[in-house]
Amino acid sequence: MNTKRLCLVVGAAAVIVYVGALWNRFALDDNPVVLFNPLLHATGAVWRAFLTSYWPPQVGGGLYRPLTIASYALDWQIGQVAWFHAVNLLWHAGASVMVALLVRQWSGDRAALVSGLLFAVHPVHVEAVANIVGRAELMAALFALLAVYAALGRDSVGWSAAALVSGLLSKENAAVIPGLIVWGWMLGLARPSRGRMLGYVATWTAVGIVYVAVRETVLRDTSLIYNLAPVFIGASPWAIRLTAVAALADVARLLVFPLTLRVDYSPAERALVTTPFDPRFALGLLCLVAWGGLVAFAWRRGRRVEAFGLGWIAIALLPVANLVFPVGVLVAERTLYLPSAGLALAVGAALKDLAPQRLRVAMAALVLAGGVRTALRVPVWRDVNSVVKSELKDSRRSYDGHAKMVVLFLNNHQPERALEAFQQATRIYDQTLPWLYVTGAEAAFKVGRLALADSLLARLERACVRCEHYYEYEAGAALARGDTAIADTLLARAQRSVAARHDH
Repeated sequence: MNTKRLCLVVGAAAVIVYVGALWNRFALDDNPVVLFNPLLHATGAVWRAFLTSYWPPQVGGGLYRPLTIASYALDWQIGQVAWFHAVNLLWHAGASVMVALLVRQWSGDRAALVSGLLFAVHPVHVEAVANIVGRAELMAALFALLAVYAALGRDSVGWSAAALVSGLLSKENAAVIPGLIVWGWMLGLARPSRGRMLGYVATWTAVGIVYVAVRETVLRDTSLIYNLAPVFIGASPWAIRLTAVAALADVARLLVFPLTLRVDYSPAERALVTTPFDPRFALGLLCLVAWGGLVAFAWRRGRRVEAFGLGWIAIALLPVANLVFPVGVLVAERTLYLPSAGLALAVGAALKDLAPQRLRVAMAALVLAGGVRTALRVPVWRDVNSVVKSELKDSRRSYDGHAKMVVLFLNNHQPERALEAFQQATRIYDQTLPWLYVTGAEAAFKVGRLALADSLLARLERACVRCEHYYEYEAGAALARGDTAIADTLLARAQRSVAARHDH
């Protein structure tokens, strides 16, 4: 199969299974990051994206992904939500093609086709592709694949560095690129001279220093967003690591058998693990041991590409695995986009030696099963209502679906039901989440329970040192709903909070 045909087949498969996303609208984080982001509506937004945080200042700021924001700014010039989704499909097609081209370097056309198609239709990618803000994952993954291809396939320091910079400016997890390249060197997939290796390391060091300096400068006054997975609030470092190991069972299932997919893996759907004797920890540890055994087996048998793919999974997962440091999610399917490329590489290399007829059957089964599951999952991300409905259905023990219903009920001018949803969410999970408590207070204001509203805001202020942006954002939402008095109350509360902090 020539290169053009390989790219067309893999790229077409990646687009076809997601064509339903063109009818999706804005959902969840699409709203603050894209739809209601003033930056995207301003003149020069593409260039100004490099001077501001990923999260808009009105929701607290935080993270630095200027290339992703710049891409949204370009899309905004066209203005149709379908175009945003179409661009996501193109990024996914590009990443799928690069998976195929990367494995083709070492394992040939048959492996390339299997790997590319498997990545193109893998159901765990739906959240990243069908939700607009998943683009950060798509861009970072494509640039990571390009960087590895440039280094291991072409030995180009310059092009690999350019892809690394682009990846870092798309999403922070592109920082794993040097690790992926070094892993390839260790396995002998490329053998540059010692001087050449030092050139790569020097380039990575320079890029890292400049990136950190720029990021810290931009985020110095805006990195205020609440960025800890709810399950970890108040947990000890030991419990966080135990819970992270337990979550590896979810990761393994989602990569290998992604039949059941969820928007939400929050408490109490996924509760804290506090002892190594918990069966959930044992299951996660078993998955980790099984992965280690597969890597060792592939290494001993000289199956270098399979070992590279398996190692890729761990390296790409590490920044979001909560093992080194806790992050904002325990499990999120979108974060498996880049790790799943390693699975595709390993599977393609492993299946390439099958007899032609068996390979065709295996490939057809994988592509059909994955493609159907993916296509059926895409409409879940149609809009906020469909996403929240799926949460309430698929994650019934979680607080998060009820918490999101608070906002939906407020938008529908049903404050009594909003307050009921808030109370249900806090019965399940009684930690002070600022965004939930400020919407709960708004519902209480609306039904005339002023003392309850005041107590909720007081609790929020005790838990959140600099929470004015939550007031300000919710005041804007209240104003959009026509609740001028509540908006004024929240803004006055924000001003008092700032004054009190300055007095101290």
